[in-house]
Amino acid sequence: MARITAGVATSHVPAIGAAIDLGKTAEPYWAPVLAGYAASRAWERAAKPDVVVLVFNDHATSLMLEVVPTFAIGCADRYKPADEGWGARPVPVVEGHPELAAHIAESLIIDEFDMTILNDMDVDHGLTVPLSLLFGEVDAWPVRVVPLMVNVTQYPPPSGDRCWRLGEALARAVASFPEDLNVQVWGTGGMSHQLQGPRAGLINSAFDRDFLDKLTADPEALRRITRLDYLREAGSEGIELIMWLIMRGALGRDVIERHRFYHVPASNTAVGHLVLEPA
Repeated sequence: MARITAGVATSHVPAIGAAIDLGKTAEPYWAPVLAGYAASRAWERAAKPDVVVLVFNDHATSLMLEVVPTFAIGCADRYKPADEGWGARPVPVVEGHPELAAHIAESLIIDEFDMTILNDMDVDHGLTVPLSLLFGEVDAWPVRVVPLMVNVTQYPPPSGDRCWRLGEALARAVASFPEDLNVQVWGTGGMSHQLQGPRAGLINSAFDRDFLDKLTADPEALRRITRLDYLREAGSEGIELIMWLIMRGALGRDVIERHRFYHVPASNTAVGHLVLEPA
């Protein structure tokens, strides 16, 4: 049967994608950011996952604001990089796994999660930047991807606890898929940041580092962080961290931390990254 072998948490800062695409990764500003992922890229080459269930949010690219599902899953054969206003990123087309995606969708809906099924969409930096960070510049992505989208752009978003429980249901869905697959779950977005208003540019490193600590050692505490707590402590865009809880909920109670990275600044936020394996 399919099995979840690891979880990855990472920021998906769009400016990182631009730095990679424009050949700026050796510049003093960006070199420390990319260096923080070197160990994880080596780990991925050894881990050889077949499929990544990649949890991210659409930035009003494919879904816009007229239709905003709380949770959505991509069931297409492939996903083109989206044009976010300055042309599509020059990265490979993302190959899907429609059989696994359809199985997960069915299982989650039976588990009473009302999933929106997306049979056609382009994917923006929320999905492609994590792939670039973990796999580098390649001619084809070495994994197939099941996109799992979460609404963190328009009020009301789901709670962190709801996301955790979705992760638990995702683990049950993967475990019941009959094909032998090495599956990783990635939670993306975050960390603390705010893009507008009087607090634009907010970075709360103390909150970020505590979140990283608890994600490994005390994840139950993170389930109790409210939407208002995220707004106060992590800024209006810090709510993206609930997507990391889907990944963590899918791994079970105990985990082994294989790699951690935290860096300030990268554009107008911090970069956070963890690699976890079930204990």
